[in-house]
Amino acid sequence: MRPALGQARSFYSAYAFEKTPRFHVRSRSLPRLEACPRTGKMKCVLISTEGAEVLFYWADPDFLAILHQRFGNQDQNGDEVPSVEDSINTLFAPMIISCATMLEKLGDTYTCFSAENGKHLYVLHMFGECLYIAMNGDGRESEDDLRRQLYVLRRLTEAHFGLVTLDSHLFHRELRPVETEQRAHIWGLFQSLLQTYNQLREEDQSFAVEAVERLIHPQLCEQCIEFLERQVVQYINSNTERAGHEVVHAFLLIHTKLLAFYSSRNASSLRPADLLTLLLIVQDLYPSSFKDQPVPEVLGQPIEGEINLQRPQSSESIPVNSPLYHSISEEQIADDLSMPEEFFTPKASPSQQSTGSAWTEGGDSQSDGEVNSADFLLAEDLLHVVESPASEATNPRRIFLDVNLKEGYCPMMPHTMHCLSLWPGILLVLLTKNSSSQVALSLYQLLDGILMIEKKLKEGQETRHPLRSQPLFLELRHRMDKFVKRLGGQESQLQHTWQELKNKISSRSEPGTSLELLQAFCNVRRQLCAVYRLLFLGSPGVQGLPQNLLVRVQQFTQDKLQDWKDFLLVKSKRNVTMVSYLENFPGLVHFIYVDRTVGQMVAPSLGISEESTSELGKRPLLEFIKKKVWSLVALARSYLQKGYTTLMVRDGDYYCTYFLWFENELGYKLEVMEVPVLSDDSVPIGTLAGDYYRKLLRYFGRKHANEVVKCYELLTIHLGIMPNELMIQQAHSLAQQLWEPTRIPLL
Repeated sequence: MRPALGQARSFYSAYAFEKTPRFHVRSRSLPRLEACPRTGKMKCVLISTEGAEVLFYWADPDFLAILHQRFGNQDQNGDEVPSVEDSINTLFAPMIISCATMLEKLGDTYTCFSAENGKHLYVLHMFGECLYIAMNGDGRESEDDLRRQLYVLRRLTEAHFGLVTLDSHLFHRELRPVETEQRAHIWGLFQSLLQTYNQLREEDQSFAVEAVERLIHPQLCEQCIEFLERQVVQYINSNTERAGHEVVHAFLLIHTKLLAFYSSRNASSLRPADLLTLLLIVQDLYPSSFKDQPVPEVLGQPIEGEINLQRPQSSESIPVNSPLYHSISEEQIADDLSMPEEFFTPKASPSQQSTGSAWTEGGDSQSDGEVNSADFLLAEDLLHVVESPASEATNPRRIFLDVNLKEGYCPMMPHTMHCLSLWPGILLVLLTKNSSSQVALSLYQLLDGILMIEKKLKEGQETRHPLRSQPLFLELRHRMDKFVKRLGGQESQLQHTWQELKNKISSRSEPGTSLELLQAFCNVRRQLCAVYRLLFLGSPGVQGLPQNLLVRVQQFTQDKLQDWKDFLLVKSKRNVTMVSYLENFPGLVHFIYVDRTVGQMVAPSLGISEESTSELGKRPLLEFIKKKVWSLVALARSYLQKGYTTLMVRDGDYYCTYFLWFENELGYKLEVMEVPVLSDDSVPIGTLAGDYYRKLLRYFGRKHANEVVKCYELLTIHLGIMPNELMIQQAHSLAQQLWEPTRIPLL
């Protein structure tokens, strides 16, 4: 039996644990502290159907060079040189078909395997009916690194396509448009986002631990929050020129660090996972220099023809809703309590395997009355507007975020994001919503009910009693009839499909079989997703705030920060330094403190450039410490996955420690309990990949129903000469000292 959790334990024997060979069926021992995982070479990320059709790919220049050597010489025999897409399809088809066959015959398949003497590592995961594959060919990335990329890619597709991802057929059409130019646009967007994510994960501490770093300056932060409230949010929302848009969130960024954040009074809280996703998208639009060197704000031109071997274009130049790939035809239209920013004790987020959170209370939601045919007429009119999409990053972008309103919960509510560059590295981001948001809420509630019934049909739970008498279906029928009626005959295909389903269920002479009913529900779900797609993805361009209004807000903000801009840019690189901690914590080399309740972190800066100097010295020593920090983050995740919340390990001349604990709202530590032990192929621990800490807070909150539960992490690196007892004492004192800075209010 392992020691009781919550007690400090020394894992000196961690070096003795050798990793077993990476077969797809294995029992892996606890890992050891290894060299820092870095973004490797010879990489490829792929999304494919079960029939081996490539829906999306991203590959680095080394992988493309190998691909060209293997498949690019066919023109010597007079044959046409295959495209990169065809070559990838040829290379991965046997693996994809094998995976699909095992899934069909055995109900399970492999999730990870290695080849080429263990140098090439492959990780696979099924999301719905799509197979995601990540591959690394130089051994510099672990299984967790590759799996994390797949989950991040999935999150990005959900943020970009919303509820359309619930239907595989429509999702395939969105991700892989028929026209080559359309496909280059959408693939270029995700290729650029993946490249940006990999760079941030390797260079930025906040993305390494997946938490937002606040710029520590309480006085300026308070002034900026007040400014955002009065001069930005209230100014826009009271302006008659806002074209029906309402600003719900506004925040200021200094590179990847958050200076100030304000939400309107009737807005849902923005989850840490969504805020981190927004930071990733903003960094892709306005990339910061990872080596402290100036970079242009625009990264080249849109992809034309073959994929360039250089870094993919920034999604700045790619319209989210380009008319090139959103023309609609009749054939094509075929939990969670969102907590305030100070804490979370939520339920699980609904997904394709829905928990039915929208159906637990019964009755009509207030949003049903908001759905009217005018919203659909407006969307259809927009489909016929042909205009050239501009390429500026300040153009509005559609983004789908998790919200919990008084009318109900929606995991993918459409928002419009405006990103205004004040100066290089200093940005103002606005998130707006409009009246059609209520339609999205109604659509999600209907889809949620359908997914619940589909799940029960697959499990055989609805075969014992007639479905027509089940309360869940009666509630769905009532809501669906009201929704279809309000469409006013605009979506005849949805009305026809829904009527067919009701006839199958109501028929007493020839009731449909479970398989027939399942297919009928699937058809209705597809039509609902098609309506959602028509409304929120079908327009040729996102209709945002008027440009003249944005220019005025941009000017207001520049005037406000004019005297602070140079200070902010320097502060973003030296936000927290070790100088102020060395006197009280001798022997401390580095630390990362994370408030997992609000998704914020505090850590000394580790800026690395030729000119960088700090208390740790110049670049070589900084890089050495940085490697240890990244290694400790990976090691801590591995042990947390196995159920350990406390870790101490010696690594050469240094001690590395990790602590995870829970407190109530007053700061008193709560009684320690065991955390769930996860399998090797489970959802990666983090925020972007699957919001592990949100689920952990919910799990722990069940034992403390009458208290507000908060979760914290602390990672430290000490000199090896430090006694164990002193390191533990310092960790306790450091956590107490760092408790206050993270309490700077976001709202």
